[in-house]
This record gives sequence, C-alpha cells and structure tokens, in this order.
Amino acid sequence: MDYDVVVAGAGPVGLMLACELRLAGVDVLVVERLTEVDTTVKAGAINSPTAEAFYRRGLLPELEGIQRENLERFASFTRQRTAADGQPPARAPKFAGHFAGIMLSADLLDGTDPDFAAAGPAGEVGFVAQASLELLLARRAAELGVELRRGVELTGLDTVDDHVVVRLGDETVRAGWLVGCDGGRSTVRRLAGFDFPGTPPGITGHQAVVEMEGSERLGAGWNWTPTGTYAHGPVPGRILTVEFDGPPADRDAPVTAEELQTSLRAVSGVADVTVTRVHSATRFTDNARQATDYRKGRVLLAGDAAHVHSPFGGQGLNLGIGDAVNLGWKLAATVRGRAPEGLLDTYTAERHPVGAWVLRWTRAQVALMRPESHASALRDVVAELAGTVDATTYFVKKISGVWQRYDIPGDHPLVGRSAPDLELADGSRLADHLHDGRGVLLDLVGSREARALGEAYVPVVSGRCASPQELGGLLVRPDGIVAWAASDTAAALDALDAALARWFLPTPPLPEPGLRPGPRPSNSPSYRWEVPPRA
Repeated sequence: MDYDVVVAGAGPVGLMLACELRLAGVDVLVVERLTEVDTTVKAGAINSPTAEAFYRRGLLPELEGIQRENLERFASFTRQRTAADGQPPARAPKFAGHFAGIMLSADLLDGTDPDFAAAGPAGEVGFVAQASLELLLARRAAELGVELRRGVELTGLDTVDDHVVVRLGDETVRAGWLVGCDGGRSTVRRLAGFDFPGTPPGITGHQAVVEMEGSERLGAGWNWTPTGTYAHGPVPGRILTVEFDGPPADRDAPVTAEELQTSLRAVSGVADVTVTRVHSATRFTDNARQATDYRKGRVLLAGDAAHVHSPFGGQGLNLGIGDAVNLGWKLAATVRGRAPEGLLDTYTAERHPVGAWVLRWTRAQVALMRPESHASALRDVVAELAGTVDATTYFVKKISGVWQRYDIPGDHPLVGRSAPDLELADGSRLADHLHDGRGVLLDLVGSREARALGEAYVPVVSGRCASPQELGGLLVRPDGIVAWAASDTAAALDALDAALARWFLPTPPLPEPGLRPGPRPSNSPSYRWEVPPRA
C-alpha cells in the first residue's frame, strides 16, 4: 500500500482523525482541495466532549489561549454597544449556549450537577471558534508528521478486497482504508454509494463578519421579527440572518455585501444599515440528512460527510470531532492488526444515535424560530421555561454534550460515559495519562488482580484519588470513554476481563514498530510513546 489510510478533507474533523491515526503510528495521507486553511466564519464554540478530547491529548493550554482572545473581542463588542449611553461594559458571561436563539443564563445553571464537574479543567473552555480550532489542528498534524496535500481533489475511488484505489487528479494511490471527511456534499459519500436520507432545506441562512454603518440600530444577540430571525454579536461585526422562504437559488455563488445587506435589512427591519465590507461570509440551510451506515467495506464517513443539519445550537463541529475521536483509535487498531473482532463496527453503532439526536435537536429549533403565530406562542412558552434552573440545566446539559452515553455492557453508571477527570494524589489527573492516545486502567485500591489483568492489555496507573471516591477502578478507552468501572474491584474482575477483551488485544512485551519511547512526564508513572517523524 502507498498509505494505510487516506483522509479526504482537511477541516477540523479530517485533521483530528489524521492526528489520532498518526499518534498510533498509522501512515496517513490527508488531501484537501482548498489551498489554505478555511477561515470562513462557522461554528463559534465547542462543547465539553470536544474540549475534553483536546485536553486528553495535551492541547488544553492552546484552547485556553484562544478563549482568552475571544473573550477580549467579546468585551470590545460590549464596550461598543454601551459607549453611546454611558453604561459600564457588561461582564463577559460564562458560556452557556442557546436553544433556537433563546439565550441560556449561566446564573441559572445548577452548578452542583455532577455531570458538569466531571470534565475537570476542560469544562471551563467553550468559546473557541471553528477556524481557530482548524489552525490548531493543522499545526498539531504537522508536528506529528501527517502528510497533508492541499490543492488536491479526490476525483474517483475503486474498492478492492484488501484496499482502496484513490484517484487524486492524474495520480492514483492505494490505501488500506479511505475516510470521507469532505463535508456535507461529500465526494467520497457520493462515489461510494452511501444512502443519505433526510429532509430537504426550507430556509436560507447567512453568517458573516462584516463592517457596517448603522449597526447601532440593530438589537444585540438573537432577535425575532415578522420576517425572520437575526443575530448581532457576540464579537464586532458578526451577523447572522435566517429567512424562511425557501433555500438559496444558488448555494455556490459568492456571498456579496449586497446580498448580506439585503437579507439583514429584510429580517431586521432596519432600512438604513449598510454593509461596507465583508471579511468572511457563508450561506447555510436546514437540509437534514444522515447516512444510514458510516461504513461501506473499506470506506468510512465522518463529520458532515456522514450527517448534515442546520447550525442552530452549535452541534455540527462537535458532532464531527466526536466522530473522529471515536473512529481514530478503532481504525488505527484495525490497520495495525490490534483490533478485537467487530471493533470497527462499533463506530456506526455508537455514533449514529448521537447524529440522529442532533438532527432532531436542530429540526426542533427551526420549527421554533419560524415567523408565524403558533411558533411564536410556543417560543414564549420555551423562553419562560428557560428562565428556570431545571430547564436551563436540562438545555445546557444537552448542548454541552455531557448527556452522551454509548450502549456498552456494564452495570456501573459510569460505563459508556466520558471518564471523569479524576485528580490523583501524586498531582496528576486522568487526562495526563491519555496524551499518547492509548487506553488506561486506573487502579484506585491497589488491586493486584486487576493490575495483573490490565497489564496484558493497556498501561496501568495505580494510585489514590486526591479526594475520596466511591470508586475502585476505571478502564478508559483511548477516546476517554469508560469501558469498565467498579466500586468493589474484587467483585468485578470477570467484568474487567470481558471489557479488556472486548476493546483491546493483549499487548506485546516490546514496543510495536513505528513507536519509540519518549520522555516520562514527572507526574506520570508510565512512559509516553511518540510517533517519529516521517522519513
């Protein structure tokens, strides 16, 4: 083979997947038709599972730095809005999100809910835009030695029993596997013949960062009018409009200042707002479709290639990153002959239900935002509910993704959930032991039997928690999902043995080809494994 895996698409999903594969020693090629990183304004925030995924790979400091810059821009926007009437600048709120444009107040959030505490420091990061995330992942991919070819378009593919022939313009490469991360109008999905049922678009949306005159007459935040919906902020120049009179006539035509101005005036009712310059702009619709299966033989889909929907609620980017993190370690294990039977089949089984929920979640928001009397009445009811602690906590838990749980065998309530970021007595946290992209068995009671079982499969970390826990041990998959947990480890050894065999193969006594021992962090009892750069 020329490559173990070819990934089509160098957006956040494709780059995240490539990083996960390369971290496991897989030879991966990423191809992207665009010549530069796409800085078009898109998703403006990330949720808890996404922040945790970056945290578990040692990238939380970079996210925190991006968030600080974004909060400074938010403060600039609020200063502009309050300067005219002499009011003091508003304090930047803790990220809480919105449902159908109904803003959720962090002050009403039940902070004692244990689901929010489980993320650890990652739970404090959310205000990170998609373009910033893509730039960060591009740097990370380069550091890991991912081969990335820009300005290259995938034009064809042929599947053979043990490989895929991928045509890249005039060039042909052979790969063991092909993953389409090439967006909502995926070439890979079309050529491979995936079923993609769903509902057609009914709205035209615009999102842009512009320079304007007369913007002081626009309402800040989300606004509903008899002709549609618009949003202004949370950073200077950012606007969003939604019109409910059908999809755009030409989805691919360049978005002009005149088009944005016409839409903004029509929806806001402010006749003299003028768009003088466009820095970034995109169109969107509420087309909602999902592949019936994310795999056909040696071809897989992730991100928007597997599911499309409106951007309301900010789920798209997060859903795609979740796909990449779930698929990465499973595909890497398969490539390297380290996968138990059926491991790769769990990708669709685990991720498809999450994608289906997102489609329902976004459809509900479109229905609530329609400029007609029944939707308006229902919106008033939902807004009133959102003013309560219980409803705010419910909505934020859904938006943040902390509700997600995979259907994994096991009786403990943590099984199938994202692992809590436990702090150990030696000062390390669970996330520190996942930087190398492998699973880990956390032994909190000094069980020799559990350690003996685990050492044949994954690194074992023994220690006590800094604060008392009613927990004897955790088996954590490379994607941070709990595969086994027990309060009484001695009584659950059979379940641990079954979980280890379900998700891992026994580890050879020596490092596998392609990996080399790296430095041992001072707060980690186990060595990290680094991927050497490509020759």
